[in-house]
Amino acid sequence: MTLVDGQWNGPILDNHFHLDRVGRYLDAAADFQRVGGTDLVLVHKPDFDNLPNNVEGVRKAYEDTVAMAEQVRLECDLRVRVVLGPHPASWVHQCASLGVEKSNELHLQAVELAIEFCEENLAVGVGEVGRPHWDVGDEVLDQADEILIEVLSMCKRANVPAQLHLDANGEKTNREIAKICDHVGFPRFGAIHHHADADISKNFTHGLTSSVVVGRDSIKDISDTIWQNEGGFLMETDYMDDPRRPGAVLGPKTVPRRSQALATSLIGRGLDAEAVLSAIHIDLPEALYGEYE
Repeated sequence: MTLVDGQWNGPILDNHFHLDRVGRYLDAAADFQRVGGTDLVLVHKPDFDNLPNNVEGVRKAYEDTVAMAEQVRLECDLRVRVVLGPHPASWVHQCASLGVEKSNELHLQAVELAIEFCEENLAVGVGEVGRPHWDVGDEVLDQADEILIEVLSMCKRANVPAQLHLDANGEKTNREIAKICDHVGFPRFGAIHHHADADISKNFTHGLTSSVVVGRDSIKDISDTIWQNEGGFLMETDYMDDPRRPGAVLGPKTVPRRSQALATSLIGRGLDAEAVLSAIHIDLPEALYGEYE
């Protein structure tokens, strides 16, 4: 039994977590572990002040993320999966600094390199890739979607999931991305919508896997829509480990605490909290990323 007296005692996974050597780094991971966290999905965090302008620079940056993951495993007693990829904001910035053609080329080379790391069992997925999250105008958004089509085609061929960084237009965004997935034959299930809304109903998600950023009001929204969910969902903080924004987006302790709050909410509604928490923290991560090695 992983649910005892209403308390979840099983694994707890934060599906989107950044670390930075100039931030809290190991202390942040230790905070997560101390409140019951067991598993992190460490997502590559670009250095926007010093973006690599060639694929060897990208490789070095990826290798550092992989090295951080190993140090967290050793020193914080956590299971850490790694997701690597070029951030869409990097692409936008480098369109200005390198030119559109060079930025496009480097972006796709970075995806190909991330896939190579997956094939070497150093990473489990590509991300965060997708769209800029701010208003960039229709022309730039269309260009981002053209690149995303190629990125998802590459992920399909490699049979790896993708964590998607997207604009915050709710159901409309999900519908548009689902259409792109179908266009390239990439399974919607493998398109993980990072920083997703807490409405997990199938009519809202359109079959994408929601990685819900579990803010203060998220538990009620999840509980209200879970009966309409298909395919499951994940929980995340999108912790940035940025000294300029302490605790943003949500602090390292949030997912363990929200997991307990969700268990309480589901029990209060007469739902099977153990099955739901098992799906979030065990079954769905294994279905997406494979069993932890």
